[in-house]
Amino acid sequence: MAEKKRADERAWIEKEIEASKFQDVRLRKRFGVVLERLWSGMGETIPFACQDWASTKAAYRFLSNDRVSEQDILSGHFQASADRFRSTRGPILILQDTTTFSYQRERPELIGYTGKMIIKCQKNGSLKPLTQCGILMHSSLVVTAEGLPLGLSAVKFWTRSRFKGTTALKRHVNPTSVPIEEKESYRWRENMRQTDTLLGDPVRCIHVGDRKSDIYELFCTAHDLSTFFLVRTCVDRLAGDGQHTIADEMEQVKVKGLHRVEVRDAKGHPMTVTLELRYQRMTVLPPIGKQSRYLAPQLTVIHAQERNVPPGRPGIEWKLLTNLPVQSRAEAIEKLDWYAMRWKIETFHKILKSGCKAEDSKLRTADRLANLISVLCILSWRIFWLTMISRCAPQAPAEAAFTQPKWICSSAWSRTCRLRRKHRRSCEI
Repeated sequence: MAEKKRADERAWIEKEIEASKFQDVRLRKRFGVVLERLWSGMGETIPFACQDWASTKAAYRFLSNDRVSEQDILSGHFQASADRFRSTRGPILILQDTTTFSYQRERPELIGYTGKMIIKCQKNGSLKPLTQCGILMHSSLVVTAEGLPLGLSAVKFWTRSRFKGTTALKRHVNPTSVPIEEKESYRWRENMRQTDTLLGDPVRCIHVGDRKSDIYELFCTAHDLSTFFLVRTCVDRLAGDGQHTIADEMEQVKVKGLHRVEVRDAKGHPMTVTLELRYQRMTVLPPIGKQSRYLAPQLTVIHAQERNVPPGRPGIEWKLLTNLPVQSRAEAIEKLDWYAMRWKIETFHKILKSGCKAEDSKLRTADRLANLISVLCILSWRIFWLTMISRCAPQAPAEAAFTQPKWICSSAWSRTCRLRRKHRRSCEI
């Protein structure tokens, strides 16, 4: 049974590393061993997962090898994600988001910095700034419209050698005059380009992002690639003839439908809220300093605002921007459901940090940590996929996730547990 379990694990691992591109075939072989060991010892340290010193030392050497990068590690998984994409039909959501991995080190300069936070001193209770040590990761997760994760399509890692507050920087430099290539927000465009090149069918892709993705250059990139986007806005841009903004024009739009959704309050109690839907197609203008470089596309604005907000909590309000057509209430609700899927990438990051314990690593440099996180990204996707396959496709056969002996044993164990619970209830009666 142990040999069968190992063969079952190797089956999906081989699929993820089959198209891996390493400079040496021995590195690909070692990568497969490291991936299998960390999968078997999920959430454990590298020495515990490897079990012996020779395997542990080999894993550390692989992660610190100068000829190994995060793109080498994820190249096979990217191709496997593209294969799963091609086996599906209909629209596919590309969820983009950034997450931070924080660490505590005696020499934080070997890793870098992510930002600043305010902490309270224990002695006198005063507040002081603290520079955080860590790595930032921007990833693109390929998800079906039903919520099944197909894998990652692009990942970017970076860190800051020195963190400077953006508020102080704005006093001297107009952010809109800085080229997008010199900003960290450039990662949104790069991930979009890499994903569309990898999947090869941009018309099926809808790139979904939160308010950080409200970047005009991203809209233009989507137009150039003939792909689609759906983002939550945080900027009230100029619209129409340039004499008014999007908010001004949306105030004149009447409510075109209602949508009732079930949510949970702060205490976790379910409740039903009613959203007023407004949507309008309009010309969205680039920032004044960029109007000579970019065209003004026709985009759809969707506003969903809660009706009769009860006292004691803020109302639900979504302001979405997309280049997809919206001509009916049903199409507007569809776009809201698609944006609600954005939370899937937050779940992926939670699995990466809580399940795989990516922030518990003691590796000392940014390159080694990026390589380790790349390996854990593949494991996190697999855990997420196993979780969602039964929810998105409850009628799918068990062989879709397990070999026959494994799912037979699992089924037998479930029947045993049900019989035990039934016997326990009969004894209590």
